[in-house]
Amino acid sequence: MKQQWKAFIAEILKNRHSRITWVTFIAFSLAPLFGGVFMLLMKGNGSEGLSGAFKAKAILLSFEANWNSYLGLLSQAVGVVLIFGFVASWLFGREYSDGTAKDLLALPISRVKILNAKFSYYILWCIALVLSNLLLGLLIGFSLRLPGWDLEMFANNIQVYFITTLMIIFLNTPIAFFALYGKGFMAPLGIVAILLVLAQVIGALGFGNFFPWAVPGIYSGSGGADLKAGLNLMSYLIIVITSIIGYFSTILWWKYSDQTK
Repeated sequence: MKQQWKAFIAEILKNRHSRITWVTFIAFSLAPLFGGVFMLLMKGNGSEGLSGAFKAKAILLSFEANWNSYLGLLSQAVGVVLIFGFVASWLFGREYSDGTAKDLLALPISRVKILNAKFSYYILWCIALVLSNLLLGLLIGFSLRLPGWDLEMFANNIQVYFITTLMIIFLNTPIAFFALYGKGFMAPLGIVAILLVLAQVIGALGFGNFFPWAVPGIYSGSGGADLKAGLNLMSYLIIVITSIIGYFSTILWWKYSDQTK
């Protein structure tokens, strides 16, 4: 346990001054900011205050300039795999890209503990991102004086927000594997981009409830209430199975593969 804690502290020290950390916070904060602009444009004329794809989405999802719609937008932003996938790619691939992977393996700490420290830091990083976004979103929402605030509405939306977060966190264990397998963070970023496209295409074809990376977005409400109603127990089991396979694949590859190549 002491070694595990030391490995986790080492991970914190390695990343605390990294510019990438702040880049992810800035990139993720665009969701509540643009969501606020979205709400501001709708306050006067409803969906008529929007144009193009934004207007079509507002009509499809019955968006209004109120708290329920705004918090729903925040959940839908979390449901996109991109930012969390970038975090996983960076954390698990940076030593290869920096040429320091062999130094990491030379530490008097088991390989499994090193990876568990990375997974723990990854979870902490993602939770910090969603908490900062939620706080920023609340600040923007109250500044805009959005109508429709009540505790029951807030509790329901927060439940969706954090369950969506957990699903996305779990679904990025395979990204960690591809970071190790590809010996860097570029290969897993390519995988993230492919998964993002596949989630959109498969979801549009009506099979999103069977594709793990489409489920969080559907659950968040990005496809409308009808698609969300199509989610079932198998949809969530697929996420759990994918996460477990990704985690153990990462551990086994790191533990038994030849790292000298």
